[in-house]
Amino acid sequence: MVDVRKQTEGKNVAVILAGGQGVRCDYELPKQFVKVAGKPIIVHTIEVFERHPLIDEVYIIVFGNYSWMIEEIVQQNGYKKVRKILKGGKTRQESSLIGILACDDNVKKILLHDAVRPFVSEDIISEVLTRLDKYPAVDVGIPVSDTIIKVLEDRIIADIPERKYLWRGQTPQGFRLSVIKKAHLLAEKEGVKAATDDCSLVLKYNLGDIFVVDGSEHNIKVTYPLDISIADKIFQIHNEKIYDISKSALKKSLKEKVLVVFGGASGIGLEICNIGRELGAYTYSFSRRTGVDVRKLEEVKMALEKVSRERGKIDAIINAASILKMAFIETADESDIIEQLNINLIGNINIAKAGIPYLKKTCGNYSFFASSSYTRGRGGYLPYSASKAGLVNFAQGLADEVSHHGIKVIVINPERTDTPLRRKAFGNENKSLLLSAKFVALVTLKAITTDLTGVVIGVSKQDEINYFKKS
Repeated sequence: MVDVRKQTEGKNVAVILAGGQGVRCDYELPKQFVKVAGKPIIVHTIEVFERHPLIDEVYIIVFGNYSWMIEEIVQQNGYKKVRKILKGGKTRQESSLIGILACDDNVKKILLHDAVRPFVSEDIISEVLTRLDKYPAVDVGIPVSDTIIKVLEDRIIADIPERKYLWRGQTPQGFRLSVIKKAHLLAEKEGVKAATDDCSLVLKYNLGDIFVVDGSEHNIKVTYPLDISIADKIFQIHNEKIYDISKSALKKSLKEKVLVVFGGASGIGLEICNIGRELGAYTYSFSRRTGVDVRKLEEVKMALEKVSRERGKIDAIINAASILKMAFIETADESDIIEQLNINLIGNINIAKAGIPYLKKTCGNYSFFASSSYTRGRGGYLPYSASKAGLVNFAQGLADEVSHHGIKVIVINPERTDTPLRRKAFGNENKSLLLSAKFVALVTLKAITTDLTGVVIGVSKQDEINYFKKS
């Protein structure tokens, strides 16, 4: 990951261009307001820049009479970096210029980003900002995989450029403010009005080299109806990352928080309880060993009521209860199939249902656990895979349903983890290749102190290695 130490010379502003009308998507609302994974596309996009440590301010350029929707979104989500909501122009070029001219004199770098590219990563943003120290303009792109043909109006091929020199442009495009302002003012003076790409103006007026950083296949622009379906699928399999885990910071965030952990008797749940207590949280563990079965809604309700009575609040509810059994559908016992679906899916639904009255009062957090098999069913483990896929879908929908209460919903998706559940299913394995339950617990506790919601947070062995290298 690129070094994201705070820069000191001038502010970094991200301008989110939400001026599109979405006519190619044929929706009642512009495409940036279409919901994907429980939230409007533009909300996902804003949150990437809101969370980025190098972005100081965010401006949103909005189409027509939809400013009120953006204002409502900003107010409901409590975004601190969104400083300006501006009415867009008739063209992409006009909208870009509006954002550029809105920058104060102390802005040094500006990023221009499509509102309907919600999958832009923290790494891409960091790389663009870093490269602007050397280059006046920076683009984002990926090499094309198809042969590109240049066609005349009568559909006769005029040229077939060599593929190795062709890249697909993405956003954000980054600029030193003085350079992009000069490019746009020159274009305005010459009557150039149809530029759909801001880097093209820097190139046209020969204002300096434009460096290209690597984009991502996931960093798609939602343009057509099919893109909505693709975006939904990407969100389903997309993993957020927790990069900065400081125990001292966690201790401040978790002090006197009340955490309820189902499945807290062993594995990841037990480690969450141990680390939570160590960091100053009031942690309550429930499991079948303590007489609480997540398959039984009334038992879950009684457990939460007991904690609320004793502490007066609940800040986070975490469910680590899970079961895994090999089960080929043709020969599997019906009881084994039903048990996995009930514990891994219905149990989470019960916990969510019972927890809403308590988390509404604290704007609290849910945390559930997926598995790598949720993205693709594994033969021999179909009930387990299906339950985890259903859980992720449920959690993303739940995030939408409870967002107006300020409740956050996250799913932790660890790689193979050294737990009693795994050892029982797969026997003794090389522990050096497995995640430790302690590290997964640490990531989970960090995640519930953030404003992330409706997302799957991936945890890999490499993440753990990197964490201990820094420590």
